[in-house]
Amino acid sequence: MKKNSKIYVAGHTGLVGGSITRNLQTKGYNNLIFTPFPEYDLTNQKTAFDFFEKEKPEYVFLAAAKVGGIVANNTYRAQFIYENLQIQNNIIHQSFLNKVSKLLFLGSSCIYPKLCPQPMSEKHLLTSELEYTNEPYAIAKIAGIKMCESYNLQYGTNFISVMPTNLYGRGDNFDLEKSHVLPALIRKMHLAKCLDENNFAAIRKDLQKRPIENISDKSSQEEILRILEKYGIIKGKIELWGTGKPKREFLHADDLADACVYLMENVDFHSIVRMEYGVTNFQTPYIKSEIRNTHINIGTGKDQTIMEVAALIKEIVCFNGEIVTNPQKPDGTPQKLLNIKKLLSYGWKPKIDFAEGIKQVYLEYIE
Repeated sequence: MKKNSKIYVAGHTGLVGGSITRNLQTKGYNNLIFTPFPEYDLTNQKTAFDFFEKEKPEYVFLAAAKVGGIVANNTYRAQFIYENLQIQNNIIHQSFLNKVSKLLFLGSSCIYPKLCPQPMSEKHLLTSELEYTNEPYAIAKIAGIKMCESYNLQYGTNFISVMPTNLYGRGDNFDLEKSHVLPALIRKMHLAKCLDENNFAAIRKDLQKRPIENISDKSSQEEILRILEKYGIIKGKIELWGTGKPKREFLHADDLADACVYLMENVDFHSIVRMEYGVTNFQTPYIKSEIRNTHINIGTGKDQTIMEVAALIKEIVCFNGEIVTNPQKPDGTPQKLLNIKKLLSYGWKPKIDFAEGIKQVYLEYIE
């Protein structure tokens, strides 16, 4: 990519897209284009067609997606598979039709089997059944990987896919119903701390910006206490869903963004095929070789239990109460640790320390 290349970041207002946008701008890329929602509904085929026809981007970062934690994935199953399929189908196909030089598609580590060998290597894709709670989302993301691979193999496009681990960072979603585990824990700890300190002004300030099920700063104290208890925030303690034993790996979104830009600058589909399969004469369609699992895991290569994560957040937030588990709630996948050997072989490694990253996110949250 050149500094003045026309670069389209799909999903630029989200956690990942925002981080990619900032990373590109910091590195001097000055010709970025976006599709602000809801003006541009990327599930609409004509919207995507019109945008690409008008703008003709040279490079595309496909970070637009419908995302959420266990509750959201399991509750809005139809929306998760439909909206994600629509978005990625439209953008990948229009990138092909408009001769985009390179596209990077962002998936998720939930594409791997529920009982996948640890750490999870790219080769483990489609080797066993998925975790039920996020199966629709995972299937959509797997379809995106296979779509990119298939267009490369048939048409000679340069579409690469990356699979990030669990993410956190600036602009995260702190909605207790729909967020991922880490931002939910940060918010729970903060509200529990305020509750312990009888600081209802701080609780109302939090609810003013982020109402919980229509309970806002205008609601009565009784209503506020009721909704907090529903989400496991009780004076003197917070409740963790599940046993707290599942292990998770976390990557700061700014690290992910740096990896994505690095790969767009330095790694092509041809080079992945050459390294993985020894194919030196790139011809399309590939009719003599089985080419699959060309995506690249992006993570830290380290994980910890949910209880360990909660204890760390408790320390950072300075919450003095108790952490209790609720084994009646689902745990999700027992462990999700990525094998990042392929990523390291391309010359990139993570930089942001986990504890320091959480401190940064919490400071940004309370500000």
